[in-house]
Amino acid sequence: MQQEIQFNKPLKLALTRAEAAQALGIAPVTIDRLTKRGLMHPSRATRRPLYPVWEIERFLRDTSAEVAL
Repeated sequence: MQQEIQFNKPLKLALTRAEAAQALGIAPVTIDRLTKRGLMHPSRATRRPLYPVWEIERFLRDTSAEVAL
């Protein structure tokens, strides 16, 4: 799948559950499981949870292990 570059769109500071799942290449239900396990922390400032981009980056840093080659 090829991604399109959109220059006129403002950068998002937070992603919806579906957008976060798509960004990570996982199913939305997996986002729910990670949240329930306390591995991801959405913002609850709105009616639906939003996942700040920095939170997704933190999750990836904290759950990534260095691989010895």
